[in-house]
Amino acid sequence: MGGIVSLPLQMAGTAAASCCGSMFSSILCNSCKAIGSSFSTRLSYAFLFLINALLSWIMLTDFAISKLEKISRFQCEGVECGFFAVHRLNFALGIEHLLLCLFLVGVHSTTNPRSKLQNSFWAPKILLWLIFVVVSFLIPDKFFIAWSKYISVIAGALFLLVGLILLVDFAHEFAETCIEHVEAEDEYSGVWKTLLVGGTGLMYAGSITMCVLTYVFFCHDGCSMNQAAATVNLILGVIVTVLSLNQKIQEYNPNCGLAQAAIVTVYCTYLTLSAAASEPDDKQCNPLIRNRGTRTASVVLGAIFTLITIAYTTTRAAANSAFNGSKGGGSIAINYDDPVSTNDVISAEPGANEMRMQAIREAVAVGSLPESALHDQSWLYDEDDEDEERVATKYNYALFHLIFFLATQWLAVLLTMNVQQDDFGDFVPVGRTYFYSWVKIVSAWLCYLIYGWSLLAPVMMPERFGY
Repeated sequence: MGGIVSLPLQMAGTAAASCCGSMFSSILCNSCKAIGSSFSTRLSYAFLFLINALLSWIMLTDFAISKLEKISRFQCEGVECGFFAVHRLNFALGIEHLLLCLFLVGVHSTTNPRSKLQNSFWAPKILLWLIFVVVSFLIPDKFFIAWSKYISVIAGALFLLVGLILLVDFAHEFAETCIEHVEAEDEYSGVWKTLLVGGTGLMYAGSITMCVLTYVFFCHDGCSMNQAAATVNLILGVIVTVLSLNQKIQEYNPNCGLAQAAIVTVYCTYLTLSAAASEPDDKQCNPLIRNRGTRTASVVLGAIFTLITIAYTTTRAAANSAFNGSKGGGSIAINYDDPVSTNDVISAEPGANEMRMQAIREAVAVGSLPESALHDQSWLYDEDDEDEERVATKYNYALFHLIFFLATQWLAVLLTMNVQQDDFGDFVPVGRTYFYSWVKIVSAWLCYLIYGWSLLAPVMMPERFGY
């Protein structure tokens, strides 16, 4: 633990830090070469984010704060040192992702020389991160006070919005996939039907169970915030369920139903329960804090779950249809009249890809394929490995790094927004504040709103949707 902490505390300038940095980059680079897929690249960035998050978490411990007080150039004291250290670490990683975002704008083909920066050069990228960490510790504290107020809070809010959109998109995608397989009436249709019906029932059962637990354990006399949050969540859950079954809405979107509503409801109910479990116990409304064993488990598991959730959102968003609209970043410009000059896409395999394009044209000409097949980019990918980027990119590189930047700022806000350390051990509770509780409550309400709009939008603007 002390060895890990010494890296940022000594500002990555010692020989030990250099050794750790080179060893980490070597391991990460070798793992990427071994796997060699777009998923492994995203996983590597997520792993780097988790390392940064762990270091940020450690910066709030008494051990780290005592070290920071000794080495600080700006004479910080107590929790203040931890606050600035967290923002410095996430500022450093965030700036690196912003630079990568700007450098990778417009990269939609793996034949583009700039694409190598996304999937290779791990040692220089990690070294650059360490340099940014060093530089950030040389910047005066006043800068990070302004940065946290005007950049981190706004960026964190945008990151939460991205997560909610992903959840709603996943709800629709899950239900539509199940319905598609059920309607196929093949040998697995029964399994998909069981998954659809059984999953929906289990999620509603889980929502009801969590709602009851919220009222029983967190809604005592004087706990008006929890009572209001639980009641509003229950009302909104009923509303979106009724909307999902509305005949007018189903007429414009036949795939909508209880499955999507169940996913949204169980998630938002979980957020509401988690919000109640995350608040301080100054009003005797959080019995989990008063139980030492439960406290320790909730702090550790809550921190791990939070960090993994953030890492998942960042790696998932850039490849999601809700943000891209199509495969491979959504904007590969292809001139179908001249397959040899296709923005360097066809040139990667001129023979094979030109033959594929010619075969598609002939099939469209005789009527065996629809004209839309000319605009299908799936032939640009390796059919044997859906995760392999054969020619076109599988996700938007620039958007990927932009979302990672938002994630670093949300992590900084989450860790430093009036968090008080418990009176036991050396664990720092992640998100145990009224601020974070309200963030979860409002996020649940926004999630209901986004899902409700996804149901009403096709009815209100049918020309914008193909239903």
